[in-house]
Amino acid sequence: MNSAGRRRIGYSTLGLLVLVFVAAVMASNTLLRGMRLDLTENNLYTLAPGTVSLLQNLEEPVNLYLFFSDRATQDVPFLRTYAARVQEMLEELAANSDGQLNVETVDPQPFSEEEDRATQFGIEPISLGTAGENIYFGLAGTNSVGDEAVIAFLQPDKEPFLEYDLARLIYSLANPEKPVIGLLSGTNMSGGFDPATRQPSQPWFITQQARQLFDVRTLPTSLDSIDEDIGVLWVVHPEDLDDQTLYAIDQFVLRGGRALIFVDPLAEVVGAAAGPSGFGAPGGSTLTRLFDAWGVEFSEDQVVADNVYGLSVNMGPGQRPVRHIGLLGLDAEAMDQQDVITSGLETINIGTAGHFTATGDGEATLSPLLTSSPEAALLPAERFQFLSNPGDLLNDFTPTGERYVLAARLEGPVETAFPDGPPQQDSADDDAGATAADEQDAAAGGEAADAGGDDGSGDPGDGPAGGPEGGQESDGAPAHLTSADSANVVLVGDVDVLSDRMWVQVQSFLGQQLATAFASNGDFVTNALDNLSGSAELIGLRSRATYSRPFTTVEALQREADAQFRATEQRLQAELAETERRLAELQSARDDTTSLLMSPEQQQELERFLDQQVRIRQELRAVRRNLDQSIEQLGTRLKIVNIVAVPLALTIIALLVVFIRRRRKVQR
Repeated sequence: MNSAGRRRIGYSTLGLLVLVFVAAVMASNTLLRGMRLDLTENNLYTLAPGTVSLLQNLEEPVNLYLFFSDRATQDVPFLRTYAARVQEMLEELAANSDGQLNVETVDPQPFSEEEDRATQFGIEPISLGTAGENIYFGLAGTNSVGDEAVIAFLQPDKEPFLEYDLARLIYSLANPEKPVIGLLSGTNMSGGFDPATRQPSQPWFITQQARQLFDVRTLPTSLDSIDEDIGVLWVVHPEDLDDQTLYAIDQFVLRGGRALIFVDPLAEVVGAAAGPSGFGAPGGSTLTRLFDAWGVEFSEDQVVADNVYGLSVNMGPGQRPVRHIGLLGLDAEAMDQQDVITSGLETINIGTAGHFTATGDGEATLSPLLTSSPEAALLPAERFQFLSNPGDLLNDFTPTGERYVLAARLEGPVETAFPDGPPQQDSADDDAGATAADEQDAAAGGEAADAGGDDGSGDPGDGPAGGPEGGQESDGAPAHLTSADSANVVLVGDVDVLSDRMWVQVQSFLGQQLATAFASNGDFVTNALDNLSGSAELIGLRSRATYSRPFTTVEALQREADAQFRATEQRLQAELAETERRLAELQSARDDTTSLLMSPEQQQELERFLDQQVRIRQELRAVRRNLDQSIEQLGTRLKIVNIVAVPLALTIIALLVVFIRRRRKVQR
């Protein structure tokens, strides 16, 4: 075959390959439309199952408006990169919403209607652009009835919780009514009459803050059941609760209710109005019966003292402040940065707190939220009562090296604390007629149980039937023996964390209360209530990996090269020191020590060192050169994979899909 024929065959082959490539691209656009393949290491573009479930349960359309100053951020690459990440996440959310989520991106130019629109939504501008130009980077949402929800500024440092924040905003628009919080408190958090001062007492600021965000309903400390519309039970200082109240709490949690519980070995904030402890004698509180059933133990008579987080307290005029190792100021290292409740908080102040441990008797998982430092130990709670000098706590203080769990999230299946059924109510008139009536009711209940007709809905605290090992109530059997769904309870080993003195300074100005927070206690409680009041899918969301990924392989190569460089450099320094030592020895051995000229031996030693120095410097350059070559080879391999291997693999997949579909068509 002559050269012209070979050229024609080559051109024909090349043309055929081009046609095959074009056909494969067209086939992939048609056959693979809507298909996504997430090949990132941490599945950055794959939504969590809880988010997908939330989106698919949307009953009415939700509109989201991303306000981003695209033109004004041309010189702010880090913000543009994160904005692209946010937009891609919103597109993925919309793709999984069955058309119920509409996303619109708006560039609010200065003095434009779009800027006015962003301002009306409450999107806050920041000054990062050139010449101080305002930059908008926020998200607003509306639902079909006109409710609005806003993220005023999408902070890049909150990227791990981007999916949670977006899902939380969508959930709030799909469920616009305020969540109902049931507050069961053994201390007067809502204000009232203070018998000690004979004056009206103000509500705790944490209560006022919660009422702005939630429908907080105060519950009595003695009750038979908890209303079905209460989504979160907020229990504070549960001191000496009766069995009926404990049973109501037990059934609330077992039927899927969420709870935020504050217990304390020594609640210093509790005074005369707090119960039997009496003024000046703070008491402790716990839920031993429920905790035992849940597989949790609380140190009701021991306080966690920490030599690292101890706060300084003022001892009075003219006296120096003293560190109080029972009053702790926890920083970010003491908080779980992977949980939305504590992530991003700076300081949480707690006082005379206890700690939680998992007993191993239950199946639920105890995940720490707040922990002490290793420089901590347990001290008897009575040492803190009427303590005149906090410095005395350091006497004979020996840290155990253990990190104690001060607050935790309990998740998973839990068992009832009342396996024998609901407790019998006390009756002042326990006569024969009442007994006969009780026996008649029990017999009727037993017959109904035999017939399979009683679902247990008549007992206090009963929830929906059908949970594991529960739902059908016979004589004396509780409505729930194990939780129908995974329980979600946040436990905090301190009540003082809620008091104003630990986190906020409130002053009156012209009839208005001005609050200045010096700790994040309020944010901690608000985050916990907000998280627990969401859907089960929303609570299950955790932090995700960040979009910015380091070049770990390149960094490993650099670390290896740096190690070799340092070793070679250290060898050079050792050679230099040895040469200087040899020169000094030769100088001291000379008879003419006053001469400034080097002896032949010294000249020879110096030349030997100079040769050694040149050789070592060549080795150093070789180390750097090899590093650059390794990085270039890695880059070449990645380019080959991205430019050749991935398109080729997609082309082969598309051709296989076409071949399989044609074969099935022929067979039909």
